[in-house]
Amino acid sequence: MSDLLLGGMDDDSRLLVAALAEWAACMVYVLVARRRTVWLPTAAIAGAGLVALAGLHLWTGSLSTLGWAFGIVLAVAVMWVLLIASLRVSVLEAGYLVAKSFVVAELAASLYWQIVWFWLGDSAAWVRVLVLACVLAAVLFAVWAIERRRMADGAGLGVTWRDMAGAAAIAVLTFVGSNVTLIVELPSFADVSGPVLLYVRTLVDFCGAIALFAQQEVRRELQARRDADATAQLLGNQHDQYVVSRRAMDEVNRRYHDMRHHIDAVRAETDPASRAQLLDDLAESLQDHGDQVRTGNRVVDAVLTGKRVRARDDGIEVRCVVDGTLLDFMAPLDVTALLGNAIDNALEAARLVPEPRSVRVALFAHDDFVMLRVANSYDGTVTRSGGRLVSRKAEQGHGYGLSSIRAIAQRHGGTVSVDPGERWFSLHVLLPRPGV
Repeated sequence: MSDLLLGGMDDDSRLLVAALAEWAACMVYVLVARRRTVWLPTAAIAGAGLVALAGLHLWTGSLSTLGWAFGIVLAVAVMWVLLIASLRVSVLEAGYLVAKSFVVAELAASLYWQIVWFWLGDSAAWVRVLVLACVLAAVLFAVWAIERRRMADGAGLGVTWRDMAGAAAIAVLTFVGSNVTLIVELPSFADVSGPVLLYVRTLVDFCGAIALFAQQEVRRELQARRDADATAQLLGNQHDQYVVSRRAMDEVNRRYHDMRHHIDAVRAETDPASRAQLLDDLAESLQDHGDQVRTGNRVVDAVLTGKRVRARDDGIEVRCVVDGTLLDFMAPLDVTALLGNAIDNALEAARLVPEPRSVRVALFAHDDFVMLRVANSYDGTVTRSGGRLVSRKAEQGHGYGLSSIRAIAQRHGGTVSVDPGERWFSLHVLLPRPGV
């Protein structure tokens, strides 16, 4: 049966084609998802990866079916290491790219074997090599053209465990479906001709590749929805800042006209105690105009100003010691999601305690890192589910929003920690400072 599927190719040729296809697919994703790539070391890593894949396939290909399957697992591991070393991506991101590379390699190799069966026959070796190069170039160029705008410079990654598990499942099912007649001898395929099996194999590999690309499109749509939500949040915060600014301007204009009367009253008062009381009343009347925040970052200003306005309506004091310029390296959508979720969670917990209610926000440089610390007064009660903190409104679909905060921190190479104390709940986000 395997002879039918391989179009008369000898085992060594078949194994070398598989190794070359896997290596070439990895190299395409190195080009597509390049991230701070240094080309000379990458070339050395690529050469070592090609030698390792070829040697591994030649060694395990001569073993039993079980040994061959073990060799496939080792080949996937080599591809994983190759992508991690070449791209400096996370283990999850590399695994996701391995799944796509493996399926693309299977498709390219299957298509080549089909061409060998139908047209090449007993052609010279150089003809087969030329055709192999053309097939690999065509398939991989198509992949590059599809992926280059979606994943350029690491965009489109940010892979989760769920994404990784889905891609791995598609890759495994595709491989098993296209190689089932090589793995086990099925009576139902005994009378099926080689061309039909080759058609089926190529079709299964093609469907697997389409499924992986479709999964990526779903991920992109979900990310677009999250970005749209973050944009709406940013616009809402900016509107809040506008409302506060307009309210403050109107109040300043009104008090400007009234200030002359207050000054005349102070001047006319001869009793020192009454004069002091008038001055205290005047100072107290001016304390309500500190809602606007100036941090050096307009996005941070919009978020903090909007949150302070809403917090004041709930009787919650928000104190900010923030250097907004430290977040200039982050995209506005990430800034709004990070600060917005962190402060919303703090306000939600602070509303559950009697006055005085307080939230403290600090953003400062700490060595080569940026530290965001949000602390809030709370009732000392936390709820956990599966080892993670959740809101007591979990049955309504609400949560602490830590998953979004963690995702943003991980995307920028940072970490998130929480400290549920007796009276204060603290959230710490540590982010590396680019260029430091």
